[in-house]
Amino acid sequence: FATSDLNDLYRRVINRNNRLKRLLDLGAPDIIVRNEKRMLQEAVDALIDNGRRGRPVTGPGNRPLKSLSDMLKGKQGRFRQNLLGKRVDYSGRSVIVVGPELQIHQCGLPKEMALELFKPFVMKLLVNEGFAHNIKSAKRMVERVRPEVWDVLEKVITEHPVLLNRAPTLHRLGIQAFEPVLVEGRAIKIHPMVCTAYNADFDGDQMAVHVPLSAEAQAESRLLMLSANNILNPKDGKPVAVPTQDMVLGCYYLTIDRENALGEGKCFKDSNEAIMAYENKYISLHARIKVRIEGKGLIDTTVGRVIFNEVVPNELGYINKVIEKKVLSWIVDECYRKLGFDATTRLLDGIKHLGFTYATKAGITIGIKDITIPEVKQEILKNAEQNVENVELQYRRGLITDDERYRTVIDIWTRATADVTRELNNTLGKFNPLYMMANSGARGNIQQIRQLAGMRGLMADPSGRIIDLPIKANFREGLTVLEYFISTHGARKGLADTALRTADSGYLTRRLVDVAQDVIVREEDCGTTNGIIVKEIKDGTEVIEKLEDRIIGRVSQEDILHPSTGEVLVPADSEI
Repeated sequence: FATSDLNDLYRRVINRNNRLKRLLDLGAPDIIVRNEKRMLQEAVDALIDNGRRGRPVTGPGNRPLKSLSDMLKGKQGRFRQNLLGKRVDYSGRSVIVVGPELQIHQCGLPKEMALELFKPFVMKLLVNEGFAHNIKSAKRMVERVRPEVWDVLEKVITEHPVLLNRAPTLHRLGIQAFEPVLVEGRAIKIHPMVCTAYNADFDGDQMAVHVPLSAEAQAESRLLMLSANNILNPKDGKPVAVPTQDMVLGCYYLTIDRENALGEGKCFKDSNEAIMAYENKYISLHARIKVRIEGKGLIDTTVGRVIFNEVVPNELGYINKVIEKKVLSWIVDECYRKLGFDATTRLLDGIKHLGFTYATKAGITIGIKDITIPEVKQEILKNAEQNVENVELQYRRGLITDDERYRTVIDIWTRATADVTRELNNTLGKFNPLYMMANSGARGNIQQIRQLAGMRGLMADPSGRIIDLPIKANFREGLTVLEYFISTHGARKGLADTALRTADSGYLTRRLVDVAQDVIVREEDCGTTNGIIVKEIKDGTEVIEKLEDRIIGRVSQEDILHPSTGEVLVPADSEI
């Protein structure tokens, strides 16, 4: 049977109290009374805060008992669990799946879930429309799921946004509003482009749905929280709803050109004629052709780029280059700055449709044969080994110190790895699936391809020092036992670091929220004369964040002058 731990703790206090009373009545020796008093004090301490002094009092199975302060403190305590964390009515949760047919402001809501969430609204409308005589019979209709209930539900959910949240909510884009669309099945469907904001993927993630009830709440959800109004990231103003993965790959495949493709060099009077020629198989998607474009005259392009530009607003001009992830991000950003939210949402849905369509048509897939190992790899390795041998010889003769030897060997192997990577880049064809994925920014990068087809290169040991024996093999050839052993350290360290980082950043966030919760911003300018100096963030020679990215959107503290002419570029107190 279950009892509260407090009962145990109270029982100990009562027993010791009674025993002390009895000992005092008997006139026991001082030493025994003192010992009993000490035990009574310990029992009281354990009741108030178990484990604060000495060893905690344990119950069955060596579990420390939960004292009065344990009831209050910590994440599971009274304050954080029951007073700050509440369960919410009119909410549900389910697994998410992708809904490529949705528009960016929509989400698919399972029918049975929607019926339960909107039950009061449905019942009221059933009575108003005369399907039921009173609320009680309306409730019975909903419970029996009569056919007319679905029609009423459709009416109820139009123009009634719902909130979708994915835990952990690390920034404000972790909760957004969508217009629900009823779907069959039991999974919530979400638009593929809001995944970045939620950090969601479809490997079994779950999301919670909440229904805003009052008219004010609905208006607020629609105007402030609708996903179509949250295209930009609050941290740096760059678009967060950008095409990813398949969509990027599809657009990339659509806009690359191929030499000597079917129909190369043909001329077309306008884009429609070019698309018609492609649909009738006169020209290939990647053929280099000439097309007359309004305001541009005759330009060299491909029919794929013509098709891509059909979804791009005319104000952005004709985009005649290979579309990869950075270009897509730039297009979305420009579209938003020049044409606002509505045009941007239309553009995003157009790109989504094109991307998925052509990624499917391309049928890009990876086989083991696509991982081509450069032929000159062995030669590069042989040269490097020879150089290392010479360095070792110099070291053995005492011409260089151990430190110099170590540094030189590391340099030799770093150069060799870079050479192999460069050769690998030349070996992979433009239409190699691995290369296309990495180059378009859809998935993976050249470093990963290097490990598959080049060489894995230098690894660090547990102390973080680089081991001067590189892994010469790649995953296609397979690693030796020693190479495998050297690799294990890095793999483990990665996982351990990730787990620790998450906990630390969670705690930091909590403390920051606590500090800033009484700060309310009422005016744009606080009138302070203090500022910060912003420079680009560097790691050695490698630039991590450019100065341009850091200052854009910030406010100048004093006049910013041109270094040579001295003219005022940005006056004080204005946005850069």
